Amino acid sequence: MSAIRSPLSDEAGIIAGEALQGALVDLIDLSLFAKQLHWNVTGRTFRSVHLQLDEVVTLARRYADDVAERAVAIGINPDGQSATVARGTHLPGVEVGYVADEKVLRLVTEVLAATVTRMRTRMDITGQPDPVTQDLIIGIVRDLEQQHWMFQAMV
Repeated sequence: MSAIRSPLSDEAGIIAGEALQGALVDLIDLSLFAKQLHWNVTGRTFRSVHLQLDEVVTLARRYADDVAERAVAIGINPDGQSATVARGTHLPGVEVGYVADEKVLRLVTEVLAATVTRMRTRMDITGQPDPVTQDLIIGIVRDLEQQHWMFQAMV
């Protein structure tokens, strides 16, 4: 089978590919993190937090697919396997059992802020070598920052 080749230079492809792989790991783990909390949140604001967490899951899953497909389009094989995500994650684990809504709000706010910071770094490094990848990451940052704002407003 022939390999997919991109018109990007090898150097640009490496930079964009590394940024996309890092974004993929972040997004897959963010979807798992948010879903775990979605299932186990308790408290007075359960319903609103429960529903808001599903918005994060949907956003993360949609962008994970976009990121993986962008990687393939430039000839980079994305790796979203559980072992790869586990090795590359920057997200904290979620405690087992029920988690109070106030704690969920703080955790998600912190995780979203850290994820946005990493995505902004990727946004900056992809601007020159691959503006198309940068554009995708800009959209991710925009939507993650909106979620960060919404969770922060509920704290």
